[in-house]
Amino acid sequence: MGAGQFRMRLCAMPGVEAVEADSAHSFGRHTHDQFGIGIIIRGAQKSASGRGPVEAGAGDVITVNPGEVHDGHPIDDAGRAWRMLYLDPALIAGASLDISEGRSADFVFSHPVMADAAMARRLQAVYSAMLSPEGGETLMAETGLLGLIASLLSARASNATPPSISRAKSLIDDDPTSEITLTALAEASGLSRFQLVRSFAQSTGMTPHAYLVQCRIGVARRMIARGMPLAEAAAASGFADQSHMTRHFVRAHGVTPGAYALAFS
Repeated sequence: MGAGQFRMRLCAMPGVEAVEADSAHSFGRHTHDQFGIGIIIRGAQKSASGRGPVEAGAGDVITVNPGEVHDGHPIDDAGRAWRMLYLDPALIAGASLDISEGRSADFVFSHPVMADAAMARRLQAVYSAMLSPEGGETLMAETGLLGLIASLLSARASNATPPSISRAKSLIDDDPTSEITLTALAEASGLSRFQLVRSFAQSTGMTPHAYLVQCRIGVARRMIARGMPLAEAAAASGFADQSHMTRHFVRAHGVTPGAYALAFS
């Protein structure tokens, strides 16, 4: 794969998506509605994460949690190449229940960057198994992923977000396709509109509107993966039109909705 390219790959397991990229593209602040586990293959990048600013170079394992605000910028003009597995939260919750022997499904990745050669090799093996159509490799992918999750996840802090902001986020999360006003968010939080905007940004790293857009991108992504035409997905997920959806989709994922759809055709 040449520089400046993004490639979506079909995976052996449902609930898993693979992305390969080689790019000097800078990503603005955005979120995903999936967990992400990846490895830097070449070059290096710096990024803001929900766990502080970090840098990652070749061989480093990188992670991101659903809803975690982050960005990504190459450290030099040569860009960087990486491979990522994006995992649906339901898949992670099921694995977490298995790992904890039924005690909890509430887990997060605790380290955004890890310089761990053994972990990187394990991730590479899981990634390769995910892309194989062979039945035996599917079993290897499931087994490897479970072990990988067990070594990477830690318990979620229960007080990470103030209750007032959690209530405002829930109003968006429950129906991100609807028209939501700042007044409604403020009323749900029990704060003034100014307090809500300030506290929301302090807690999440995004304004309420930016968070709403990211939630709508997640809705659109799932619709596109199920085969919905792009224009219909744009309308159904709350965007003004397909062009509006495409601009935000590219900022978050580095690929157009059309390129994303091709991975599922």
